[in-house]
Amino acid sequence: MMRKKHRSGNAARHPAMGGMALLFLLILVACGETYVPKPMGYNRIDLPEREFEALEMDLPYTFQHSTHLQVEPDSFNMAEKNWINLHYSSLGARVHLTYKPITGGRQNLKSYLDDALTLTFKHQIKAYGIDESVVRTPTGYTGLVSELSGEVPTQFQFFVTDSTAHFLRGALYFETAVKNDSLAPVIEYIKTDMMHLINSVEFN
Repeated sequence: MMRKKHRSGNAARHPAMGGMALLFLLILVACGETYVPKPMGYNRIDLPEREFEALEMDLPYTFQHSTHLQVEPDSFNMAEKNWINLHYSSLGARVHLTYKPITGGRQNLKSYLDDALTLTFKHQIKAYGIDESVVRTPTGYTGLVSELSGEVPTQFQFFVTDSTAHFLRGALYFETAVKNDSLAPVIEYIKTDMMHLINSVEFN
């Protein structure tokens, strides 16, 4: 697994554009280790026991997700039939999943990469740091996991792609404005769930 880290203060930097070629290369050659979010020490909070089940929807992708969430259609963009939300109602969190077919070859893929990185780095002004890891799933797909620290609206983002036909992106959001320090155990819990999702993704 290859890792690269970005630490930021208030000065905005945008490696998404200047380092695009390097990132694209990293994605294509990423090694095969399974990434697990780094453990952190927080006060004990009782969270549900982990249990997973297969996604049962007619979509271009499938994966295993937690049994403690509800799968919902994306109500903000009804035209995108392949976009869904994973709603952790008991935890006050949602993971937005957006899907795009790769129809124009490498240039089309590059535009999706640009969009995903732009969405991540627009939070850089408020983020204390952004920790990025290039990953390869057991099925051979590649992707990027971004962990954001600080008072940002999304603390965990990712995308995974087969580089030829499918591109799936996810972002974690909470329904309240609670400080991230208070949410830390829940964020870590959902991060682990999302890594299981990433490693179980299969494109149809």
